[in-house]
Amino acid sequence: QVQLVESGGGLVQAGGSLRLSCAASRTIFSINNMGWYRQAPGKERELVASITSSGRTDYADTVKGRFTISRDGAKSTMYLQMNSLIPEDTGVYYCVVRTAGPSYWGQGTQVTVSS
Repeated sequence: QVQLVESGGGLVQAGGSLRLSCAASRTIFSINNMGWYRQAPGKERELVASITSSGRTDYADTVKGRFTISRDGAKSTMYLQMNSLIPEDTGVYYCVVRTAGPSYWGQGTQVTVSS
């Protein structure tokens, strides 16, 4: 069973930066795409950023120009560089890896941006 572990969350002031990491417990094969979701209190989980196996990226309009998703395919590791953070970025961030078979989710990491 593959486990995804997120790290890098925490408390930061508005305007600051954080870098989230998502590491898999073992190499994952046949990856279609990887992504980061977030869930703010009282809101539904939303897609923040995604990256395909070929490296094509996509971002939610609310984070374009501020967040950057990247991956290390050889290690099945994914990152989310978050700059110019605003209080609206607060939430639990989850990573997901989608393969030709199952999808895998991390347990989430809390990001809190203070004003």
